[in-house]
Amino acid sequence: MRNRIIDVSRIFLPAAFCLFIIFEITSAQMNISKQPYGVLPDGKSVDLYTLVNNNGMKACITTYGGIVTQLWVPDKHGKLGDVVLGFDSLDEYVRHSPYFGALVGRYANRIAAASFTLDGEEYHLAANDHRNSLHGGKRGFDKVVWKAEPVQGGDSVALRLKFLSKDGEEGYPGNLSVTVTYSLDNDNALKIFYDAITDKPTIVNLTHHSYFNLADSGDILNHEMMIKAGSYTPVDSMLIPTGEVRRVDGTPFDFRKSRRIGAEIDSVAGGGYDHNFVLLRGREPLSLAARVTEPVSARLMEVWTTEPGLQFYSGNFLDGTLKGTGGRMYGKHSGFCLEAQHFPDSPHQSKFPPVVLRPGSVYHQETVYKFSTRQSQ
Repeated sequence: MRNRIIDVSRIFLPAAFCLFIIFEITSAQMNISKQPYGVLPDGKSVDLYTLVNNNGMKACITTYGGIVTQLWVPDKHGKLGDVVLGFDSLDEYVRHSPYFGALVGRYANRIAAASFTLDGEEYHLAANDHRNSLHGGKRGFDKVVWKAEPVQGGDSVALRLKFLSKDGEEGYPGNLSVTVTYSLDNDNALKIFYDAITDKPTIVNLTHHSYFNLADSGDILNHEMMIKAGSYTPVDSMLIPTGEVRRVDGTPFDFRKSRRIGAEIDSVAGGGYDHNFVLLRGREPLSLAARVTEPVSARLMEVWTTEPGLQFYSGNFLDGTLKGTGGRMYGKHSGFCLEAQHFPDSPHQSKFPPVVLRPGSVYHQETVYKFSTRQSQ
């Protein structure tokens, strides 16, 4: 079956588009469609692309921040539900989004004191998390407009996004050319491929920041989670790693066997999880990192990645003040993030896997979010 590229800009309103097409399950046909999503204060236009596979699963992705605004996945009855947190309009993402569904860079997670030294030269970054730099600074990759190109394939449909981060942006050295490709296949897997090259030595750590809720409502405390990690990196009161790599044995961080997210969450300092897990790697470059199930819907999500770490965040800072897609209110623990990455603050930690990218080398990582239902396993 050939993939189709459809321009629906004259047919549907942006906020309603994904909601409209979810009812076409019985006649689903792999395609990618495009429509206007809004205009930024600086006058740049933003588009929304919708990727649909033959099973009716749908991913809505905007060129602003490469944000997955909606992700419709079937439950045990075949009913589609939106399993990511998001907003109904571009303006809401611009004004107050806590990185919902976004591409994050140049450096995902935190860098202490918003500075680092590379080849003897000190670089000062934008401080946007107290005195530290978080997720690339004040204008990271989540707040830029990416160039988009639909890609046709045999058993998948994809969207290729490109952005040039110029030398000195947010304090980072080097012109960094980044390509991120979202691919949706008929196995209900949303695959993300990241590639980057630079013309000067720099640091790079990219990730995806969707907040998932496999029940598509309520909190995530009854979700059952397995993280394939025997260690994690403890943090201080500012969520900066101490440099220690600590075993999970006998701690609330032991998710080697599947258990409820909420089982010991109250004993974690800071109101919940916001920690990097050191993954146990398989022989293949792409390895299973985590598995999450939701008992009522029976939805199951697996995370596969080439990265050494996985940041598990349990939505601790959501406080009920954000109204999301379809009027949903996002309270504490309304969603969880599983961000495949290198470790936080690696530029200051010589024992952590390196994050330096040099001219002539290519940064590459792959992360897959694969969906099914429990009874099909």
